[in-house]
Amino acid sequence: MIFSKLLRTVSAKVVIGAALVAAPSIASAQISIQVGFAPPILPVYAQPVFPGDGYIWTPGYWAYGPEGYYWIPGTWVLAPTPGYLWTPAYWGWEGGFYRFHGGYWGPHIGFYGGINYGFGYFGTGFAGGEWRSGHFFYNTAVGNFGGAHITNVYVNNVTVVNNNHVSFNGGAGGIQARPQPAELAAMHEQHVQPTAQQQQHFQAAAQDRGQLASVNGGHPQMAAARTPEQFASHVNSIPQSQRVAPGAPGARFNPSSQPNGGARPAAAPVSRPAPQPQLQSRPQAQSQSRPAPQPQSHPQAQHPAPKEAPKEERPR
Repeated sequence: MIFSKLLRTVSAKVVIGAALVAAPSIASAQISIQVGFAPPILPVYAQPVFPGDGYIWTPGYWAYGPEGYYWIPGTWVLAPTPGYLWTPAYWGWEGGFYRFHGGYWGPHIGFYGGINYGFGYFGTGFAGGEWRSGHFFYNTAVGNFGGAHITNVYVNNVTVVNNNHVSFNGGAGGIQARPQPAELAAMHEQHVQPTAQQQQHFQAAAQDRGQLASVNGGHPQMAAARTPEQFASHVNSIPQSQRVAPGAPGARFNPSSQPNGGARPAAAPVSRPAPQPQLQSRPQAQSQSRPAPQPQSHPQAQHPAPKEAPKEERPR
C-alpha cells in the first residue's frame, strides 16, 4: 500500500536520449532515465545453484517503467566473450533526480555506485571469480555451486564492509561512494552491452506484474532465477490478462518501447491544454462580432430623419 500511494502521488521524469555506443561488434542506443523518487531497498534472496561452467553471476536490480519500479531477477549468464566481466547497473542521485546507469561487459569491473548486491558484488569489483588463460575460475567461498563438479575453482574468503541494502548512490540515505582510479579507467574501456540472452531476461521482467514494487511492496515474486530461460518459462506461464501492458520498457537498451512508455505520462498534460486555447478564442471572436452590428443599427435609426425634412417643406 505504501509503494502504491507513493507511485500515485509522486511524478517521475523520464528523459530519453538516443546515442550510439561503439563496442566490439555491437552498437546500441542508450536511454537515459531519471526518476523523481528513490528505488526501494534491495531484497534479500538466496542465489540459485550454479548451472554450469562458463556462467557468471549477474545481480538483480530495480528498473523503472511506466508503472513504476520493477525488479529484474539476478541470474547466471554466459559472458559474450572470454575475459569480459559484468559491471552491474545502479541508480545515482544526480541533478535532483535518480539517474539509471545500465550494466555492461568489459575487461575490468567499473563503478556501480558502491552498491552491495552480494554474491561477489560487494560495492567494488567482483569477488565471485576471475579469468585465467581464457577460462573462468570460481571462488567457492562466494558462489552457490551446490554439488556441481568443477575443477577451475579457488577459495578466497571476503570480508564485507558495506553490509546494507540501499539500492542507490548519493543523495539523502544513499551510498556515499565515488569511483576509484581503477574504476574510472574501466569506465573508459571498450564495453559490450547486455547480450541477447540478457535482453530477453529484461523484457520478461518488464511483463511480470509480480515484479512491480507497487504490487509486491518491495519483495519481488521472483528475486532470482537460475538462468534467464528459467525465468522466461515462469513469465510465459502467467496469463496475458495478468501481465504488464505491452509497451512497458524491459531494458535500458530497448529504444523501440522505452521512449514511448516513458514519454506517455509527460505527454498527457501537455496535449490536454492544447485544445483549450482554441475553445477560449472562439467565444472571444463571437463577443467581438456581437457589438459589431449594434453600431450599425444606430445609423439606421438616423435615416428617417432626412426623410422628415421634405415633409416639412410641403406646407411652404
